[in-house]
Amino acid sequence: MSPPVLSVLDLSPIVLGSNAATAFQNSRELAQHAERLGYQRYWLAEHHNMTGIASAATAVVIGHVAAATRTIRVGAGGIMLPNHSPLVIAEQFGTLESLFPGRIDLGLGRAPGTDQLTARALRRERMESADEFPQDVLELQRYFQPEIENPPVKAVPGMGLDIPIWILGSSLFGAQLAAHLGLPYAFASHFAPDHLLTAIQMYRAQFRPSRSLQRPYVMAGLNVVAAGTDREAQVLFTSLQQQFLNMRRNRRGQLPPPVPNMDDLWAPHEKASVEQSLSCSVVGGPDTVREGLRAFLQRTGVDEIMVAAQIYDHAARIRSYEIAAEARDALGSAGV
Repeated sequence: MSPPVLSVLDLSPIVLGSNAATAFQNSRELAQHAERLGYQRYWLAEHHNMTGIASAATAVVIGHVAAATRTIRVGAGGIMLPNHSPLVIAEQFGTLESLFPGRIDLGLGRAPGTDQLTARALRRERMESADEFPQDVLELQRYFQPEIENPPVKAVPGMGLDIPIWILGSSLFGAQLAAHLGLPYAFASHFAPDHLLTAIQMYRAQFRPSRSLQRPYVMAGLNVVAAGTDREAQVLFTSLQQQFLNMRRNRRGQLPPPVPNMDDLWAPHEKASVEQSLSCSVVGGPDTVREGLRAFLQRTGVDEIMVAAQIYDHAARIRSYEIAAEARDALGSAGV
């Protein structure tokens, strides 16, 4: 049996005391390692007005990563479509697909990926556009279609290009839309796990085959923080825990270094809230990671796992993805 399919989700983290230029260098290097390790795809996420995330101009960073790799698929996980004109996204990803044929993915999200004030600054004339997400997806699909004769508005480049579109979500809305349109579905369980199993079940039950996809295909996000021992991994994980704690305190900032003990930083109710949001996480040494991946696959039955690893030290982050790949290969050898 072939090993489980793993991919990479990268927010291009800006760690405390660093800058965006270093974050982009790290993303390029991580993508090169991921390609050698056999990861299926490398996705970057759109966020705005966040000093700890460098991938705001997502299409630009995708081009940076794709230019430094040769075979791994590179894409958006995702583009927050309410922030943009569908035509602009069609042209951007048409350009990427023309530069890197057969390697570009386009994941679409309905949330703005930021606060409302920033959302207004991004697309101030259409504050209601999240409600128009299904129509925007259909419009974007039309720009890629080749058979419309003399359309009044053309995406150049973009028209006639085969760019896989995914629907992203953390609620039942995205699952229903992906099923209705016959598109692959990616669930953001790495930070919003509550509706994971219900969304997967609904997507599969309601799926309608399309020109794009004949059978349902589900990917789910999973935080994987791996190190030589469980204790080392647990310490590395505290950077992400602090980041989520800071968001709850409305103190968004750069990714902080790990700490020996989170109990010195959070109150019991904050701990419970952060742990709930990060419940889809596998943290530990090689054995723990292997068993954690196995358990997640058995619980969800997903076709692919999108691995997120917000780790302060770049070398430790690369090593974490190496350990996850080793665990994937071990599960494949065992027939999981």
